Amino acid sequence: MAQAARVLQVNVSRGGVPKLPVEQAWVSRYGVEGDGHHDRTLHGGPHRAVCLFSIEAIDRIRSEGHPIEPGSTGENLTTVGIEWATLPLGTRARIGQQLVIELADSATPCATIRRSFSGGRFSRMSIERHPSDSRMYARVVEEGSVSPGDQIELLPEPRLVEAEHERLLSDLDQAVAKASLVAWRAAGAAGLDVRVKEDGDLAMVASPQLPGPAFNHATGFARLPNLGRDATDFFDRHRCPGWIEGDEPPWPGAEPVLELAVMAALPTEIGRAETPPGVSIRVVTPERAAAAAQLMVAAGSSGTDTARAAVDAWRAALAAVADHAHGTVLLAEEDGRPVGTAVLFGHHSAGWLRAAVVDPLARGRGIHAALTSERARLAAERGWRLVGSAVQPEGAAARNMLRLGFQRIGTRRHYLYKPRADRPAA
Repeated sequence: MAQAARVLQVNVSRGGVPKLPVEQAWVSRYGVEGDGHHDRTLHGGPHRAVCLFSIEAIDRIRSEGHPIEPGSTGENLTTVGIEWATLPLGTRARIGQQLVIELADSATPCATIRRSFSGGRFSRMSIERHPSDSRMYARVVEEGSVSPGDQIELLPEPRLVEAEHERLLSDLDQAVAKASLVAWRAAGAAGLDVRVKEDGDLAMVASPQLPGPAFNHATGFARLPNLGRDATDFFDRHRCPGWIEGDEPPWPGAEPVLELAVMAALPTEIGRAETPPGVSIRVVTPERAAAAAQLMVAAGSSGTDTARAAVDAWRAALAAVADHAHGTVLLAEEDGRPVGTAVLFGHHSAGWLRAAVVDPLARGRGIHAALTSERARLAAERGWRLVGSAVQPEGAAARNMLRLGFQRIGTRRHYLYKPRADRPAA
């Protein structure tokens, strides 16, 4: 840095851009005091609490004729003397006397900021195209006030590994949401009572017809725990118990009913697991989704109306995934009898390994490992850079994945919410 790094401008708005300068603001875990967002599910929260942008990047962009100004693209802190986009994720900095932040991720540009660019070319600040000219998001390690002129000091010992794991978790969470939405909407389109809501990074489903977590679920709240009320309100409106996925309690006093380990790996580095003798694994066409759907439904509920509806729901869901450009359904068979099934779904080159099921009578023979290995091979073949899954921490699936080269990068907790009887129904 050619000069001492400092805050040039502190910017807030009630929502949208430009964000306008203020003389001082308090910065908490969830963001900058007095700052708002029109789309609160895509901005804010603990992993996107503060948006940073350097005047050096602004000047480079402005020199090309773009009408960009401090605050016009929505950054909270415009700084001088430090190039945030060139620093590794996990870098920590002290700003002023109290505030400590940690770089979390780049901020993806969108059409909201197009007026700051000639011809609306907001991709000019994409980190993929211009690595030094991106805004960056930061987490808040220690809360504090910030003012123009505050000095910025980079701190030693950045949390590089932890920050990279958080970024990978974010990518996998988005793949989970997209895969879930495809499945849920397909079940609804098939005539089942499935009620879906998508809101930015959040995805929710409720189904009075299909009790259980598969079709009464809310995901995305690990990144946005401050919006937990959105999930509880959703299940209150639909009068359905719901499983809310997150890192921390979505309502006061909530206790998780399930904790899963999130495993991840580069698909090119996954070991090869041999398919057991007599077993074959193939890609399922949408027309053959029924065989996979039968395995998805608990054997103990067979013969009931609920079980029949669940098979119908899974048949529609798996057919939609199998028909999706980024989805694959695998079926393991022995002598023509289905003994295992698994799903692979990709989003932005991150592949989610979900819904792996092995017939209880066929377990312990390596079918799960073979299904995992085959999905990793397909992900590598498609050029995806990441695969991940959520499994019981001490279960056989976790042990299989560790042997194949996965590592645990985080935890996802599930909280069972029971709707309040005094809330109006949808």
